[in-house]
Amino acid sequence: METPTVKIISDCFVKPKFLSEEAKKPIYLSPWDLVMVNVNYIQKGLLFHRPENQDFSITTFLEELKDSLSATLTHFHPLAARLATVKQENPPSIVVFLNPENSPGARFIHSAVNLTVAEILTPVDVPVIVQSFFDHHKAIDHDGHEMSLLSIQVTELTDGIFIGCSINHMVVDGSSYWHFFNSWWEVFRTKAYKNGDLIPISRPPVIQRWIPEGSDPILTLPFTREDEFIDRPYAPLLRERIFHFSSASLSKLKAKVNSECNTTKISSLKALSAVVWRCVTRARRLPADQETGCRLAFNNRHRLSPPLPETYLGNSIAAVRGTATAGELLDHGVGWAAWRLHQAVVNHDDKVIREFVDSWVKNPFVYKMSRLFDANSIQMGSSPRFDMYGNEFGLGKGVAVLSGYANKFDGKVTLYEGREGGGSMDLEVCLLPENMAAFECDEEFMNVVNGLL
Repeated sequence: METPTVKIISDCFVKPKFLSEEAKKPIYLSPWDLVMVNVNYIQKGLLFHRPENQDFSITTFLEELKDSLSATLTHFHPLAARLATVKQENPPSIVVFLNPENSPGARFIHSAVNLTVAEILTPVDVPVIVQSFFDHHKAIDHDGHEMSLLSIQVTELTDGIFIGCSINHMVVDGSSYWHFFNSWWEVFRTKAYKNGDLIPISRPPVIQRWIPEGSDPILTLPFTREDEFIDRPYAPLLRERIFHFSSASLSKLKAKVNSECNTTKISSLKALSAVVWRCVTRARRLPADQETGCRLAFNNRHRLSPPLPETYLGNSIAAVRGTATAGELLDHGVGWAAWRLHQAVVNHDDKVIREFVDSWVKNPFVYKMSRLFDANSIQMGSSPRFDMYGNEFGLGKGVAVLSGYANKFDGKVTLYEGREGGGSMDLEVCLLPENMAAFECDEEFMNVVNGLL
């Protein structure tokens, strides 16, 4: 049987409907942006059932998506720019910035595949073809010099529609990513963009990048050639599964963990992260003296003093890490692991954030994925607090949130809100096949999945 392939039907670029003089100026990046030069684009999207309404026209739908995207880009104009680099001789260095000049805008692709929604959702593992529902496959942020910083791919299934969005990670983090997506849906549903006027949005983004006080507003990287800092991540063959956790199961887990620690401070997210950390470590059969870690992607905005607004457009994240030896982690209960993660989060304050940024300004560097993540740890990314299923685009509530190839490796776990809401969560877990085989049979983990606590 021939394997279905995703076929491109049309491809165009979309520019902001209105562009002020201010929006035509270069935007210089913050330390949090510049470290991301080797990271993959963020790739997330929503799967919908195709409307049964016979009046539904895919042609009209695509035009409405493009028109509302153009209106939304008026507010999020950095997403329609490109990266640019200027080399400096004295001292030898480079400046990477967002350049709106001569950019064709954001990319918009219409594609199709001969598959049903059930054929995407029924398999135990997420089908590899889902990676083809996103543009900029395997691209790193530095490729944003030639590639669009934002690309929307709308893929028609036989009975469904997938809206996939790829955004350069030097331009946004997860908070900004979903802020854009939510705003696009807000503009789409008003239909006011059809009048040709400037459409206000309820949460306009803060475009000005945050630079630490006393620093030059134009930050440089200490390189002269691309081969000095470009490091394309390579993901081995992974299995990828999505596990669902009901709000009732997570409430039981949270109560159990807090009871073990004689506290009420540990969240469901930290409790679940602790379970995954323990169970992946057990699945890997690590030696008892092997150090292992659990890294949580964390929003810095509200931890700075004064805080950054939640609508700040750009990166403002850190990886907060709890550590232990494999023996310590498995000899103690889940509450012990959760408390270590809780302490790591509590200790991540304004002082720690500013120390990192100040150190970076003195000695700039970029992340290299091959060195950033070790094979004995896990990384918890994204957040179940992001509003994902609220974006309907006239298609009704989405049936699944799915992601592309980007930023996946053995031990990468992505958190999504559960479709039914109410505090439920979905976990997208990526592991080497031999590790996944042990993990998906782990009694402690599956008891949480099944609510048997």
